Amino acid sequence: MTHLEKARELRARTDIHFNCCQSVLVPFAREMGLTEEQAFALGSNFNGGMRCGAACGAFAGALMVLGMTNYPPEQADAFRNKFRAEHGDINCAALLKAAHDAGIPRKEHCDGLVLDVVGMLG
Repeated sequence: MTHLEKARELRARTDIHFNCCQSVLVPFAREMGLTEEQAFALGSNFNGGMRCGAACGAFAGALMVLGMTNYPPEQADAFRNKFRAEHGDINCAALLKAAHDAGIPRKEHCDGLVLDVVGMLG
């Protein structure tokens, strides 16, 4: 199963909620030297922009993946710049407001961000 397929599977589950950060971390758990359960626990408090509307959980998860897989800071900066250019912001509250203003339901918006980030990470 590819990373993207795994992320789609996680976002489709109804028996347990995988937040945006967890949905990015879990597909890359093996590459980070973690079990899926550890990746799930690691991302548990990064929902809703770190529980306060700050950095998007999908974005935060991507930075964790990049750090745990030894990408240099320059590549993390390039990732941040690309994310911001494509989505207009990195903060959850601003991203959710823009989606709301555009009439995009929250789940659809967040699923799209997760899948985009996982695709960007490979």
